[in-house]
Amino acid sequence: MSKLISYQFNIDTACVELVFDDRSQISIDFTAVENEVADNRFQRSELNYLIYKDPLAYADLILNSKLNVLFE
Repeated sequence: MSKLISYQFNIDTACVELVFDDRSQISIDFTAVENEVADNRFQRSELNYLIYKDPLAYADLILNSKLNVLFE
C-alpha cells in the first residue's frame, strides 16, 4: 500500500492533488464533485470549507464514499 506524502488544493486547476510515495498521483476535480453531489448552496458551502481548510479530509470523503454521512 502506498503512503501519502503530500496533498494540496491547487486553486489554478480547482483540484485536490494527492501524491504518494510510489510516485502515483490522484487529482480530484472539486467542481465536478460539487456539481454531482451538492444539491444546495449549504452543501456546497460545506464542501468549500473542507477544500480550503482541510483538503485531506475532503479527499478522504470523496475516496471513501463518505459523502452520504456529510449530507444527512
